[in-house]
Amino acid sequence: MDLRQLDYFVSVAEELNFTRAAERVFAAQSTVSAGIRALEAELGAPLFDRDPHGVRLTAVGEAALEDARVALDAVGRMHDAARGDGELRGAVRVGIFTNLTPIDLPGIMGAFHRRHPLVDLRLGPSPSGSTGLVEDVRQGRLDVAFVGLPDRLPGLLERELAVSPFVALLPQSHPLASRAEVSLAELADEQWVDARAGFGNRVTLDRELAALGIVRHIPTELSDLGEIPRFVAARLGVAALPELTVIPAEGAVVVPLRERIDWRLGVIARPRPSAAATALLDLGAERFARSRTLEAR
Repeated sequence: MDLRQLDYFVSVAEELNFTRAAERVFAAQSTVSAGIRALEAELGAPLFDRDPHGVRLTAVGEAALEDARVALDAVGRMHDAARGDGELRGAVRVGIFTNLTPIDLPGIMGAFHRRHPLVDLRLGPSPSGSTGLVEDVRQGRLDVAFVGLPDRLPGLLERELAVSPFVALLPQSHPLASRAEVSLAELADEQWVDARAGFGNRVTLDRELAALGIVRHIPTELSDLGEIPRFVAARLGVAALPELTVIPAEGAVVVPLRERIDWRLGVIARPRPSAAATALLDLGAERFARSRTLEAR
């Protein structure tokens, strides 16, 4: 058994596709397939079920996956310690939000790249928002993710970055648009625009609405949180979003909510992250702490 075989195994397990796994580890597909077969022969059991419909982990594969990840992480930390030159290397896979200019994730990633140019940053969102990002971190498909869920996440390393209250967004022509504040009860019967189920803001708001006994109609669901104000401006419905995420749109008015609902933005990783992943966690916390200091002045 060698490290390349473990790397091939983890890559195929996370991609569930030999072609994509081979591209990820910069190897020929035949090389990856041969490495997996050799590993299965050494273990004496198949790690994957293969059929025309795809690739799936066997029970043995499921049990071995966590140990393989731990072994690769440990070797990575050994290499970091042995180099001793202060330069971070490796790859960090990061789950991010897109099109949210008030949250300067591009600025954080750019600063990280300048500090650690030898680290390969791989960035991408999840179609199911924070819920999907958490699952990707738990399964090892991501090393770090920015998430906005209301609950603590057992078994994961978490750092809170910011807390933002929800505000209402109304079309400029809406009868309540000139109010000093509105309540969720006053908006209950409206058409709503919101993120898709699984997004952190949606999870947080749905929980509050359920506690109030409010059931709403959401004909417009979006995968891009930053676009919601534009759809509200087009009079397709009302919305409630964390104030920190609102991108102003002409024709949409922000009105404070009477209820206090907090959205918590954080960054997460699996326990014992790599040195590069730890550096990214630290930079995110540093940048948001600096923003809060400037706002308080």
